[in-house]
Amino acid sequence: MADLTQHEWMSELAADNNAVVLDVRTPEEVAEGIIPNAKHIDIFKGQGFIDEIETLDKSKTYFVYCKAGGRSGQACAVMNQLGFKKTHNLLGGFSQWQGEVSSL
Repeated sequence: MADLTQHEWMSELAADNNAVVLDVRTPEEVAEGIIPNAKHIDIFKGQGFIDEIETLDKSKTYFVYCKAGGRSGQACAVMNQLGFKKTHNLLGGFSQWQGEVSSL
C-alpha cells in the first residue's frame, strides 16, 4: 500500500490504464458526491465488504479513498491481506479532494 497526496494520486491514476478508483465511504457520504467513475463498496459492511472485494480483479491497481483517509488505509491493508498487490490510499480523503466530483 502507498499513501499518496492528492497530486501524487491524480498523477499516478492518470498514468495507469489498469486502474480502478474505489470509494469505501457510507452511502450517506457518497450522496454528497463521488470521484468520477469510482466503484463504491462501503467498508462498514464488514464481511459484505470482504465478499465484494474478493470479486475484484487482483491484477489491477486500486486507488482507494474515504472521507479523510483512515478507512481507506484500512481498506488497502485488508485488500493487501487478500492478495491485492497494488493499492493506493488517498491522504486527506474526499474531504480534501479538489478534483472533479460527480453524483451516483
